Amino acid sequence: MSEPRLEDIEDYNGLKGQKKKVVWAVVITGLVISIIYGIVVNLTDSEEPSSVDKTYKTVPMR
Repeated sequence: MSEPRLEDIEDYNGLKGQKKKVVWAVVITGLVISIIYGIVVNLTDSEEPSSVDKTYKTVPMR
């Protein structure tokens, strides 16, 4: 029983043809989904009340 050699592996010299297209499609799809997610999160971010009359209570000193 002989050990496998790198030269015998089908895509040793890099991805070619259909496999390369599938990898690029997955990468681009992931980027597009993450960009859309980022935009949606920023647009629907819960807004903090921006009232000017914020009152801060002082901490009593002992």
